[in-house]
Amino acid sequence: MLQLRRRDRLSGGDFGWLKARHHFKVTPQGDPAHGPLGALIVWNDDEIAPGAGFDLHGHRDMEIISYVREGAVTHQDTIGSLGRTEAGDVQVMSAGTGIRHAEYNRGEVPLKLFQIWLLPRTGGGAPNWSSRQFPKADRAGRLLTLASEDPHDADALPIRADARVLGATLMRGDTVSYDLAEGRYAYLVPARGVVTVNGARLETGDGLAAISEGRLDIRADDEAEIVLVDAGPAPAA
Repeated sequence: MLQLRRRDRLSGGDFGWLKARHHFKVTPQGDPAHGPLGALIVWNDDEIAPGAGFDLHGHRDMEIISYVREGAVTHQDTIGSLGRTEAGDVQVMSAGTGIRHAEYNRGEVPLKLFQIWLLPRTGGGAPNWSSRQFPKADRAGRLLTLASEDPHDADALPIRADARVLGATLMRGDTVSYDLAEGRYAYLVPARGVVTVNGARLETGDGLAAISEGRLDIRADDEAEIVLVDAGPAPAA
């Protein structure tokens, strides 16, 4: 089953410093049809004005992946991490037993990023933050794993959730496929460009939820950049 979540139908709002679109229901005003997909519970498409950002606030027992689309994000937290992640690159924060952090746009252009939240396989553990560069040339015409709990994904950022985050940059006419194991969920968003996935056409910012789909066949109808999450079932309470 495929569920198309059009960009203009997503909840969110324009708060001046922040323009937010929520692919998943995170407020009472959200679309109840936009529910979680197993361990994947949040995918926010945020635009943060220069000089603005999220002040220090806390999380626990959550895996938070930030994929920077444009600009750069500066991260600071209570375990001593300080870093800057630029467009096309990824940062991961494992909240574990608890962490407080701030995310700012210290640049002169708007910061655009996807914030993806995954439930960890088990609660607890020491909090951690890491960031890594992923040159777009390395994922040209193919899906590259950006974050994963699988130790065989040696070049990916480690996460503690039953999930894999992948990205690809595609030229017009490029095709890539991704096989999903039984019981898995997938969610795909074009960071830019237009793609067709199993017959469904997605423009920049649209989302596609896939449930009980054994294979995703992706074709770029224009030059495109995509992010895909393959998530397992939600962990037992």
